[in-house]
Amino acid sequence: MNALLKGKKGIIFGALDPNSIAWKVAQKCHEQGATFVLTNAPIALRMGKINELAEATGSTVIGADATSLEDLENLFTQSQEILGGKIDFVLHSIGMSPNVRKGKHYTETDYDNYHKTMDISAMSFHRVMQTAKKLDALAHGASVLALSYIAAQRVFPDYNDMADAKSLLESIGRSFGYHFGKSGGVRVNTISQSPTRTTAGQGVKGFDAFYEYADKMSPLGNADADSCADYCVVMFSDLTRMVTMQNLFHDGGFSFTGVSTEVMEMVANSAE
Repeated sequence: MNALLKGKKGIIFGALDPNSIAWKVAQKCHEQGATFVLTNAPIALRMGKINELAEATGSTVIGADATSLEDLENLFTQSQEILGGKIDFVLHSIGMSPNVRKGKHYTETDYDNYHKTMDISAMSFHRVMQTAKKLDALAHGASVLALSYIAAQRVFPDYNDMADAKSLLESIGRSFGYHFGKSGGVRVNTISQSPTRTTAGQGVKGFDAFYEYADKMSPLGNADADSCADYCVVMFSDLTRMVTMQNLFHDGGFSFTGVSTEVMEMVANSAE
């Protein structure tokens, strides 16, 4: 144990069950000496096992709908009272698409659902940071992270409107990163993670086939939730105090591999 986060106070959004990246991040942050508040939407609190995580990490759970400014103000206000000071790190691990859940094709999207996708998966990131800024809730040098995916840059047809949401998420991170950096020394980054076997990830059509493809494409293989949590810890620590406004690929090399030997062999074998 290196105690990289000793004395740091945080808020972690999105821990649902032990498969969640946010769940792993909470465990790793606890191991590294941080204290934090866990939060999720009220419906997720009922469906998940977050209270088990809270007990294991000595954390408090505060329900908050990330699309509600009122809920977010309450969250940041209560968190500072519980933790005894301003917030040093925030993880945004929130994403949901009604169109994906209902099997709507991207070219035949339902726009009410599309708006909900953007509202929940991207605009919520803006709301979180706007609320933190309004309340002056972040400590100087704080680190804010959101989890993204390479579909923000490349087309993965079955990722649907979540690809648009991730593009917006990353843009919000860059823009707020500039304003936060100028006004309070706060850094904002997004982490573009490998396809990961989470409850949300496996809801995407064809996930298993794509997971195997990405694993064959990546020189190091797919990055799992544990390694992503380790990366988040480093990004929350003072070791990365000058990194901001970046979209950081954490994908075993997938993002910069044109084609791998394994994929070429797979295609050749299927053509025979």
